[in-house]
Amino acid sequence: MSDRILGVLGGMGPLAGAQFMLRLTLLTPAERDADHIPAVLWSDPRVPDRTRGRGVPEADPLPWLLRGIAGLAAAGCGAIAVACNTAHEWYPEMQAAAPGPVLHIVDATMEAMVRAGIPPGPVGLMGTAATLRMRLYQDRLEPRGWDCLIPPPEEMDRLVTPAIARVKANRPDAAFPPLAEAARGLVRRGARAVVLGCTEIPLAMAAGPAAEIGVPLVDSIDALALAAIAWARG
Repeated sequence: MSDRILGVLGGMGPLAGAQFMLRLTLLTPAERDADHIPAVLWSDPRVPDRTRGRGVPEADPLPWLLRGIAGLAAAGCGAIAVACNTAHEWYPEMQAAAPGPVLHIVDATMEAMVRAGIPPGPVGLMGTAATLRMRLYQDRLEPRGWDCLIPPPEEMDRLVTPAIARVKANRPDAAFPPLAEAARGLVRRGARAVVLGCTEIPLAMAAGPAAEIGVPLVDSIDALALAAIAWARG
């Protein structure tokens, strides 16, 4: 389909990066191997915990992120998809170091919301505590008319954060019930859709009857994969 090579910065966590590659492959219109997108996955699970944010010198993710960017650039990648929402806190630095565009996962998710016909108004937002605290989604969605509802702190501590940890421990089936409970709470508060703003959360939702939540679930992994396909097609 293309001679453009996509770089994928993964390992955050490893299962999320692998899922991105799977969805990139399955969402690509293809009849044969050669129709797929040339891609290089840099999966380094040693990147320090992104949820601690900036200002932690002994555990700063940025040097590790830039190392991955440099490796993908050396491999000839023309664009980079970062398969981690929270890592986008360092998006400006990654973009400055990249050989081409770094596809922004939040922008890709907004495009997916438009394609899904989600109208302006209240939407649920689930992600790591750091992603919500950094307002990575809120500051982009709210100017477009989507009012973000997030789980209250008690539900983050009891449901969302432990569930994300279960996916990282290769237990997505055990992560579905608490995340579904948190999502249903957002729907009861008026959310017309729920944005899965953490690349672990879609894996958990796929492990259970997510359709029972009753509103569209916007998968940030699929959104980023579709943005990558659009880039590869030029």
